[in-house]
Amino acid sequence: HSRQRYVLGDTAMQKMAQSHVFLSGVGGLGVEIGKLALTVHDTKQCTKWDLGINFFIHEDDVASQKNRAEATLHHIAELNPYVHVAASTMPLDETTELSFLKQYQCVILTEVSLLLQKKINDFCHAQQPPIKFISADVFGMCARLFCDFGEEFEVLDTTGEEPKEIFISNITQSNPGIVTCLENHPHRLETGQFLTFREVNGMSCLNGSTHQITVVSPYSFSIGDTSAMEPYLHGGIAVQVKTPKMFYFERLEKQLTNPRCLVVDFSKPEAPLQTHVAMLALNHFQENLGRTPNIGCLQDAEEMLKIAVSLSETLESKPQVNGETVQWLSRTAQGFLTPLAAAMGGVASQEVLKAVTGKFSPLQQWLYIDMLDIVTPLEKMGSEEFLPRGDRYDALRACIGDSLCQKLHELNVFLVGCGAIGCEMLKNFALLGVGTGQDKGLVTITDPDLIEKSNLNRQFLFRPHHIQKPKSYTAAEATLTINPCLKIDSYINKVCPATENTYSDEFYTKQDVIVTALDNVEARRYIDSRCVANLRPLIDSGTMGTKGHTEVVVPHLTESYNSHRDPPEEEIPFCTLKSFPAAIEHTIQWARDKFESSFSHKPALFNKFWQTYPSAEEVLQRIKSGESLEGCFHVIKTLSRRPRSWTQCVELARVKFEKYFSHKALQLLHSFPLDTRLKDGSLFWQSPKRPPFPVKFEFSDPLHFGFLLSAAKLFATVYCVPFTEKDLSEDTLLKIISAVKVPEFRPSNKVVQTDESARKPDHIPVSSEDERNAIFQLEKSILSSEALESDLQMKPISFEKDDDSNGHVDFITAASNLRAKMYNIEPADRFKTKRIAGKIIPAIATATAAVSGLVALELIKVVGGYPADAYKNCFLNLAIPIMVFTETAEVRRTEIRNSISFTIWDRWTIYGKEDFTLLDFINAVREKYGIEPTMVVQGVKMLYVPVMPGHIKRLKLTMQKLVKPSADKKYVDLTVSFAPETDGEEDLPGPPVRYYFVQDS
Repeated sequence: HSRQRYVLGDTAMQKMAQSHVFLSGVGGLGVEIGKLALTVHDTKQCTKWDLGINFFIHEDDVASQKNRAEATLHHIAELNPYVHVAASTMPLDETTELSFLKQYQCVILTEVSLLLQKKINDFCHAQQPPIKFISADVFGMCARLFCDFGEEFEVLDTTGEEPKEIFISNITQSNPGIVTCLENHPHRLETGQFLTFREVNGMSCLNGSTHQITVVSPYSFSIGDTSAMEPYLHGGIAVQVKTPKMFYFERLEKQLTNPRCLVVDFSKPEAPLQTHVAMLALNHFQENLGRTPNIGCLQDAEEMLKIAVSLSETLESKPQVNGETVQWLSRTAQGFLTPLAAAMGGVASQEVLKAVTGKFSPLQQWLYIDMLDIVTPLEKMGSEEFLPRGDRYDALRACIGDSLCQKLHELNVFLVGCGAIGCEMLKNFALLGVGTGQDKGLVTITDPDLIEKSNLNRQFLFRPHHIQKPKSYTAAEATLTINPCLKIDSYINKVCPATENTYSDEFYTKQDVIVTALDNVEARRYIDSRCVANLRPLIDSGTMGTKGHTEVVVPHLTESYNSHRDPPEEEIPFCTLKSFPAAIEHTIQWARDKFESSFSHKPALFNKFWQTYPSAEEVLQRIKSGESLEGCFHVIKTLSRRPRSWTQCVELARVKFEKYFSHKALQLLHSFPLDTRLKDGSLFWQSPKRPPFPVKFEFSDPLHFGFLLSAAKLFATVYCVPFTEKDLSEDTLLKIISAVKVPEFRPSNKVVQTDESARKPDHIPVSSEDERNAIFQLEKSILSSEALESDLQMKPISFEKDDDSNGHVDFITAASNLRAKMYNIEPADRFKTKRIAGKIIPAIATATAAVSGLVALELIKVVGGYPADAYKNCFLNLAIPIMVFTETAEVRRTEIRNSISFTIWDRWTIYGKEDFTLLDFINAVREKYGIEPTMVVQGVKMLYVPVMPGHIKRLKLTMQKLVKPSADKKYVDLTVSFAPETDGEEDLPGPPVRYYFVQDS
């Protein structure tokens, strides 16, 4: 649960563990929410229909006519072995006595009549405290979710975001007092939020006080009357205070006529109310006629439309009825779109977590999602397209027709990444029948990673016995249990330039669509470029905690993933890390860098050096003769100081403690005494610079002991020094420490870098004195027999955050918190340190399920060849909650000149022959496309730039000679530019030109 803990926090996790949740209806939607339930209830038997909508129901369950709750029980229990899950098959109808529900904190209903929903909601709402009530349904093209958490529901943390910390540069003595942040650091606060102050100099009465703020500008806010306070001098940090918020809910009965709906598509703000009326009409149709409208039946659709028109008059806002919505809901109501259930199930599951933990803002009170933007071409299909055929795809067929089902079956799809979203996607593929065609269709997946324990709580195809097995192979095997007809090829390769032989252009052109489920931005950009080059659709998605996004890239219709760039991550300046940390993130990064340098980078360089120069004697001879060997000074220094026993490893750790946490502070205070002033007269040591104070080593302090022990163990590992359990005891360590001679501090006159724009130097120059010293040290090591073959090897360590026994995170936590103590920065616990040092992306199954469902909905549109306005990108944050659908960005057209233009999807093609010269190529482009290239580039290699010396002569060279293709290479992709219309302007870019060395026969 480690990744989920970062989303929910320990308090919410504990509340979750103590909660009791009841779920009725284990169909296609119920099973998506069932991952969280403790009691699953159902009265229906498994049927063939369920195979296409419920990923936990299999052929043998259908054959033995098992109850759906009992069939899915052990699968749900497997997802979390720490939770006891029970099945209930008791009747639940209008006559059922409901007191049994009092044992639950939350009740979830799916596939329950509206009358019974109202009865159960009234019962839950009336309890003290109220039982949180959630109902959810998917009918054909539409899905709805309703929440009622009682008259009043208190939330302690509405967003789940880390409290903001703002460094202050000024506070005015006025009414109201205006607080200004440091330059280039916007506060990103909102009016009405509360802040507390600390470390303010001058206006010190603010320290420890809490104030409600009003935003003045992105860099300032007001806090009330400060006119009677002391004048502000310098420094200060304002910290956001999380305050509880009360949410108010109405019963289902009242909300039916006056619904509060979340708007998800701002281009259609009226849509939620229209779908609300349509789904109410469906419920009334079911109550009146005792059945759901028949598939594709226009007569039933007409009847439902009459009911909808009548019902709209009973709503307070009297919304206009959308005839198309009602018609398609009626025609497809018996059907079931599993991706819609996945999306709604993810959102509903998050609402269950809110109900039992009181964390995050609950939905108020309705959410509607639909797939009605695909209906236009479906109207032309005959009604027989939608009728059942007696197989597992009948529920899907009732929604999208048999032709589109067949296209899904015959689809070739390449899924990159088998993590949380990848697992959910494979489940969606299996239920949709993707890649199951008899002659066509294949799912290809790849993921280089092995399964870790931390994957289990959200990568739902994996179980504890799969740990350390390849994700792709395991996911493929698990997917076949959902749908044995799926054809699936699995690989364990990264998709990157190094694997272009495996994932060649030919491979891409065989794929109908590529789906990425990755958290690596560079990998996404690379795959997007390959999709653009090979004119292939791409659907990208990702999550971070409760946030998620989906993006659709369709050739010739939309922009690509690479068409927009996220702002680069802010790097911590080198001088901040080295000397002037101001926040715990700075000290954690410093400790992480120390780990890399001491235990990974230096040992790797040491090994590389001695692989290049096999003996110490040879090295000594070469440097004595004046030869300069790269890295030799640092390597010899490491060799001469190499610890050779456990005692020496402990001594080294103790000396490092003094250097890092005492001498460093003394040196900085020597270079910049506390009263140092800048040229403008202001203090050097003022916010955000914090003066350091030396830390005196105390063996009894757990933090000091923790650093000593973890550092000594890591030194022993890299220097191949054995140690025993007894060596790790406090008595042994104390005995060693008592005898250590710690070097005294000697001030240095080295310049301390204070320029924030300065970068870490690549090489530190070696003085002639250092070189002489190196010769002396190496001679000494050889004479002492301490430069033997075994001495010339170290064992580099790769940082591994998820193995608690290796001491990696222990070292970083201790080192970071000691540095924080030195600079009077609030420390961080091991859990937070692990997240920041390990760059862990918080994750929760609710967001991944929702995102994967939305991706699969877009996949259906891609397969159906829909126009640009049908596709939707989505951003969601289930914590707030928001879900925003937007149209994809239309592809931009770049004008060259004279009405010659191109888009990212255009590729010009030139066919050559063996003696084709560069001049022939340029002429061929001019003749075919009406414009003459003035520059030709291949990747980063400039083939022809007229202003460069010797390039004019290249015009006579053959393309074969210039490009030097490998024997099997049939073509090369080139970039061309054109002369500007007026002198002095930049060259005009052109589209990629694919040059074939010989004409295809």
